[in-house]
Amino acid sequence: MSDDSPIYLDYAATTPVDPRVAEAMTQILSGPGLFGNPASLGHAYGRRARELVETARGQVAGLIGARHMGVVFTSGATESNNLAILGAARFAGDKKRHLITSRTEHKAVLEPMKQLEHEGFQVTYLKPDVTGTVHAEQVVDALRDDTLLVSLMHVNNEIGVVQDIGKVGQACRARGVLLHVDAAQSAGKVTIDVDAMGVDLLSLTAHKIYGPKGIGALYVRPAPPLGLQPLQFGGGHERGVRSGTLPTHQIVGLGLACALAAAEREADAKRLTELRRRFWQGLSALDGIELNGHPTAHVPGILNVAVHGVEGESLLLGLRGIAVSSGSACSSGSDEASYVLRALGRSDQLAGSSIRFSFGRFTTVAEVDTAVEIVNKALRHLRELAP
Repeated sequence: MSDDSPIYLDYAATTPVDPRVAEAMTQILSGPGLFGNPASLGHAYGRRARELVETARGQVAGLIGARHMGVVFTSGATESNNLAILGAARFAGDKKRHLITSRTEHKAVLEPMKQLEHEGFQVTYLKPDVTGTVHAEQVVDALRDDTLLVSLMHVNNEIGVVQDIGKVGQACRARGVLLHVDAAQSAGKVTIDVDAMGVDLLSLTAHKIYGPKGIGALYVRPAPPLGLQPLQFGGGHERGVRSGTLPTHQIVGLGLACALAAAEREADAKRLTELRRRFWQGLSALDGIELNGHPTAHVPGILNVAVHGVEGESLLLGLRGIAVSSGSACSSGSDEASYVLRALGRSDQLAGSSIRFSFGRFTTVAEVDTAVEIVNKALRHLRELAP
């Protein structure tokens, strides 16, 4: 990276690949005899590839407290979310036709829900409180006799709020309702134990935890067995749930990324907590800066702030020395203000002038301090220009 590159504070959008992960993937791509198809078990090349895949499957399972046979490899959290929601609903057919989610979910959950509404299902969209929290009591109140599935993200990708998934899981288990969790932003950052939390389906992706893009996983509760209708058909890979030749190098990258996240999570969280505190201390000293989200129930690496008296697009242009987002990277091409922040009660204007700063494994104290100076300078300049 050149010296004039902006400071990268957009780790919630994607993370750089950890050099240790890149090295492991390179060994698979260039190492002798490691190019085999994991499904070709009739010879040594295929069996070696299968061993690597199963080792990675165990590493993914270890990160979320699961049994390895419950892990299904996908192309990422978007596919995992779609497979979980559409697959469970279509497998159930006419037996149960009601689903529950929240208004602040990722589009990879909301869009499949909308598709199911077109197919005759009914969906309840829960409204969070002003901190972005969806309370377990709201889920309980929304449950019906024909409720099939509840889908809630563990950590919100825009504001970083952590939902009490364990409490929701208890309520769902008591009523025989499936619980799907989008853990794209929580895997590797907070403790996850799918059995203890009552989770039946869980989505995660490698590129949020310093692994490669294009690979992720869906945890599917193995016992009692949970039926899913596949989204794609072919050779019956991944126990018939997700056909397609397994990309060994990407799976190895995902597995190692999960293993590193599990081993370094506490140290990373401690460091990121301090960086976030330092950054917020610098920002909160400025006039017209307000926190979006929960003051305490949040992941260490995400800080979303609303900036009063400044137009959002001008603010982003003024922060060209920092790589940041105004919301979800998947919605950044839209001119509309963040639907997540509007669901919290923010006005269109304030939602439009909100910025998400997210920190990660390679963020330094010097970068945080410089970023505060850049924000301060940009705000002073914009407010001097304001009528």
